[in-house]
Amino acid sequence: MSRSPLIAPSLLSADFARLAEESQRVADADWLHFDVMDAHFVPNLTFGLPVMQAVQAVSPVPLDCHLMIEDPARWAPGYAEAGARNVTVHAEACTDDPRAVARDLRAAGSLAGLALKPGTPLEEYLDVLPEFDTLLVMTVEPGFGGQRFLAETLPKVRRARELVDTGHLTLLVEVDGGINADTIEQAAAAGADVFVAGSAVYGADDPARAIAGLRAQAAAARQG
Repeated sequence: MSRSPLIAPSLLSADFARLAEESQRVADADWLHFDVMDAHFVPNLTFGLPVMQAVQAVSPVPLDCHLMIEDPARWAPGYAEAGARNVTVHAEACTDDPRAVARDLRAAGSLAGLALKPGTPLEEYLDVLPEFDTLLVMTVEPGFGGQRFLAETLPKVRRARELVDTGHLTLLVEVDGGINADTIEQAAAAGADVFVAGSAVYGADDPARAIAGLRAQAAAARQG
């Protein structure tokens, strides 16, 4: 898979009253990150499938749906059927084998992603990861935007990169939480491919310039 850095601005940091316009403001991004929270798996409530379908209809870039919800086996395929490029479920929420969810997502037409909370070991999921297209390493505790980047999660990113580089896995390594101009180089040097950035993009005066800057920083750090 491509190693050029992918920047995925998070709609969690956008103006919820103007989601159509906000999606257009990041037309230079690679993916648009769409956080779904159910107030059960995480203590916050955000968007659901109807809002995702509305954003999908107008977004200039593919949607990257991150489902922080219970019972992903039941709900996740709907986001793939609605046209998301990538649908990520949390390993901790999969009460049954996550591989079945991955197969359902792929059958519905999207890439399949597996997310790990900061405290969840990568090693516990190495046997299921060959079924997935993306691995989302949470670099904050899921649930709220604007949190401080947890550098202690980077060994997971490095380990995943190792497994991809040695041919044991074929997937994109994604990081989400506290990614900005001060932290993206650490994540890129550790081996991340996809960078979810919220306020670093939507809080900028010029989102396009912010996206280009983050992409350049990540590319330089990976070559360094």
